[in-house]
Amino acid sequence: MRIAVISPPWVPVPPPAYGGTEAVIDRLARGFLAAGHEVLLFATGDSTCAVDRRWVFDQADGLRMGLAVPELHHLVHAYDAVRGFDVVHDHTVVGPVYAERFPDQLVVTTNHGPFVEELATIYRAVAHRVPIIAISHAQAATAGDIPIAGVILHGIDPERFPVGKGDGGYFAFLGRMAPDKGARRAAIVARDAGVRLLIAAKMQEPLEQQYFQQQVEPILGDGVEYIGEVDVEGKMRLLGGAHALLNPIRWAEPFGLVMLEALACGTPVVAFPEGAAPEIVDDGVTGFLCDDEADMVSKLPLVHDLDRAACRRVAERRFSTKRMVREHVALFEDLLSQRG
Repeated sequence: MRIAVISPPWVPVPPPAYGGTEAVIDRLARGFLAAGHEVLLFATGDSTCAVDRRWVFDQADGLRMGLAVPELHHLVHAYDAVRGFDVVHDHTVVGPVYAERFPDQLVVTTNHGPFVEELATIYRAVAHRVPIIAISHAQAATAGDIPIAGVILHGIDPERFPVGKGDGGYFAFLGRMAPDKGARRAAIVARDAGVRLLIAAKMQEPLEQQYFQQQVEPILGDGVEYIGEVDVEGKMRLLGGAHALLNPIRWAEPFGLVMLEALACGTPVVAFPEGAAPEIVDDGVTGFLCDDEADMVSKLPLVHDLDRAACRRVAERRFSTKRMVREHVALFEDLLSQRG
């Protein structure tokens, strides 16, 4: 099969630091190639994913993230480059709309975000033409009248994540410095529990900086420390040394890739049963799903009783790149067969 993958132009593939969508795109593209398919990735020129690549922007343009003009410029060139491929797997927002210009091309898209009103309007308008993949059953359940072609949970390469002993003497928070990711909530839980917490978070945008200055920085200290944004190697060291990952998100997040990365390092996850968390964390086995902050505080001492090897096994058996690739290929083949 000839598979073209289109990435957004905001972050290189793979991402040098934060970038969940781009990490998934990297694994898919490499996974398709490893499975014997011809692959073309249209991304940005600073991407290093080890497949055939094309681009129009030499550098990722995160400062203009979400703006229509640069994304459309990227997409016009992308769709010229991918003509004739059996499947175009588009991970952008605008791309599925632009794909109307190519009625003979099978274009499939993955929604990496929530089905909020504005995104739902776009996906509802294109669903008759572009099959939509959801990244969790929780996300798919919020799609309403928008047809979902398939639910495929993300995967990772467990072999790239060394299993840690969790002997660093701290808990970890890893994500963006934003209210929806819950860095402040994690800090408060750690302080109430009297445990050490290392916060690693992307903090580049003005709103992220404002949130840190107003909500997080004032409660640092007493064992709660912000260590900045970490690269891939730093992330593995952080997760491997942690007693557990605190992921105190209180909204229906469509997935949560950081939870897979923690499990691959043998690190339990302590979270709330929001969004996709119940599809990832086995309560009492690979972590805890807590009722509220007080319950989370009470669960932190119990993570030492969990089997870190069980966390790793779950990552290998349920959340591998090979499984994710296999499910995508099966869906693509089914969609191609329906086209005759």
